[in-house]
Amino acid sequence: MLALLALPAAEDVPPPSLTVADRLLAGGTARAAAQCVMYPADALRTLAQTRGGAGSLRSSSLLSGAGTTSAFAYGIGALQFAVFGTVAPLAGPLAASVCGAAASCLCSVPQEVLKQRLVTGIYPSFGEAVRRIWTAQGPSGFYAGWLPTVSRNVPFVAATFTAFAALEARALRASGEERLRPSESVAIGMSSAVLAATLTQPIDVVKTRLMTQAASALPPYAGVRDCALTMLRTEGGPAAFYAGLHQRILYAGPLWALQFGLNVRLSQALLERRRAAAERAAAAERAAVER
Repeated sequence: MLALLALPAAEDVPPPSLTVADRLLAGGTARAAAQCVMYPADALRTLAQTRGGAGSLRSSSLLSGAGTTSAFAYGIGALQFAVFGTVAPLAGPLAASVCGAAASCLCSVPQEVLKQRLVTGIYPSFGEAVRRIWTAQGPSGFYAGWLPTVSRNVPFVAATFTAFAALEARALRASGEERLRPSESVAIGMSSAVLAATLTQPIDVVKTRLMTQAASALPPYAGVRDCALTMLRTEGGPAAFYAGLHQRILYAGPLWALQFGLNVRLSQALLERRRAAAERAAAAERAAVER
């Protein structure tokens, strides 16, 4: 009898929490799905930021490499959300978002290199792009432009996640709820991403031009500093650093809105699954003791 009384009732089972595997699954799936949906908008952003601008736009460019390069998005989202969710309770949202952004660059830099060179027509197919980059430069070729990419990704992701966490806390205090509704996640995610995209646009343009300069007949940039100085002196002045801003906002806002919204919905589904499993286990344990 004492053993029976010591067992928790179904309603007393402590609420489950997401595991690292859960965060990897939810974050990766959310990012991959959002990336596929928003790929054409990202292609427009890339074409608008290259040295030749959008003059090379072809209808096929908007989907070139969509499926294959978007596969990298699973790794990006998985690392971002898993690292953020694990580190945030220990070090706060800002430090967690920086760690998540840095970790995701392992996948995001190769994705950007392949995607942008396919969109601008440097390579005709994903397989050809991988083969030629590997043959010419080896593994380092997939990390061309890594410095401006990391310099953009870390502040962008940090600003997005930190702003999201602050707005989420404010919304939850106002509503008295424990978790955001998916519609709230979409609205807050879009607002956070638009702010972060605007702040990091100059770095994004420099990164894109370094990665896609093979598509231009102009002399190549010597590096990040040369690219920035050349843009400032001969390629449009300060305004050149905001080329493609509208396209990037049209891409980043919905992308992160979808990503946050899907991540919340998938995380809630995984939590409900764990809660139901815990309640079944508790009920089975009580039944075994009663027998």
